[in-house]
Amino acid sequence: MSPVKFLEWLENTGGSVGIRESILFYPLVESTHVLSLCLFLGMIAMLDLRLLGLGLRSVPVSQTAGRLLPWAFAGFALMVVSGALLFYSTPLRAYHNIFFRIKVVGIALAGLNALIFHRTIYRRVLAWDNAPAPPRRAKIAGAASLILWSVVVICGRMQAYNWFD
Repeated sequence: MSPVKFLEWLENTGGSVGIRESILFYPLVESTHVLSLCLFLGMIAMLDLRLLGLGLRSVPVSQTAGRLLPWAFAGFALMVVSGALLFYSTPLRAYHNIFFRIKVVGIALAGLNALIFHRTIYRRVLAWDNAPAPPRRAKIAGAASLILWSVVVICGRMQAYNWFD
């Protein structure tokens, strides 16, 4: 079965139609997505700014991460669930939207950036934890995160304005 055929089937399921045609549920899901995005990105941006040495310089990186990441994970979980429901409501439209495709790639790259950061430089955080300016690789990871998540947000917003149909 081709992806388009599968997405046509998915879009015609009762759940997809129900979300799409709901007067209350769709706006609630969309609002949850935006608010959880704000929670997630607010926490991640604060950590990234700390990694760049531009914020919370007097707080060790490990404490910053320890306080912010649980909230970021909660926001991310809500964002994924609400985003999946939004996709489920209009899968064909999303699939054919260039901004959605760029957004998905941006999310994958941001996740890869976070994975590489946590598996490499962050493992030695105690050696540079209190430094006002973290090591170059930590700064690169923080800058890449800010850029990639900005691309994701911009493309997510631009999904409503697809001029390339």
